[in-house]
Amino acid sequence: MPVRKYFLRIIYMLRKLKQTAVAYLRTSSAANIGEDKDSTKRQRAAIAGFAKRAGFDLVDEFSDPGVSGADPIAERPGFGELLDRIEGNGVRVVIVEDASRFARDLITQELGILVLIQRGVRVLTANGDDLTDDSDPARKMMRQVAGAFAEYEKARIVAKLKAARVRKRKATGRKVEGRKTHLELHPDVVALARQLRRKRRNGERLSLRDISAELASRGYMNANGKPYAAASINGMLTPVRRPRPAP
Repeated sequence: MPVRKYFLRIIYMLRKLKQTAVAYLRTSSAANIGEDKDSTKRQRAAIAGFAKRAGFDLVDEFSDPGVSGADPIAERPGFGELLDRIEGNGVRVVIVEDASRFARDLITQELGILVLIQRGVRVLTANGDDLTDDSDPARKMMRQVAGAFAEYEKARIVAKLKAARVRKRKATGRKVEGRKTHLELHPDVVALARQLRRKRRNGERLSLRDISAELASRGYMNANGKPYAAASINGMLTPVRRPRPAP
């Protein structure tokens, strides 16, 4: 084999051995002044330089321009696209310029890193720092605190929304949110079930299972394509009580 072809083959094999990675950039709303002037160009150069030195093959780039370092990770469109890419093609390394580019607020930073750790992803900075490393007890503790804070905040928001729904339901007397009833989803099925339930001339009523079988014979099935369960038929036959408006 000629020497040139031999070396080209080695280079090709080495490139195939490279681990793939993606870049994440963030610029603040003041991207044209102060320390953020030419920020995107600087971040891109730093990330590309580290990737080359460390043997990573950069396959994509995601950015959140005009986003504050304290903005929640979940509200960043670029970060959302990054997660979609990670879950879609198996890239397991994200490179940022430094920790502050990922997020300036420490809680926000740790929450974002925790999201990536849960997906088996490493977050590296351009100076080689591994932000997902758990060997540092202080960093591990901070990550646990951030996780607990996120759970608390989630529970608080859920409780707040529930209280708002209850207040609106009391004020309007109407259902505000939640799982839709059979009457809302399939009024025709409910009407037929109630018709079948009415007393016959001999004074007898069809059982719940008999009603289910009759509905099935007429082509009315549940979402799984099976006859309605007795409990579902009972729910159709039970009148929905609406709360009265507050005086």
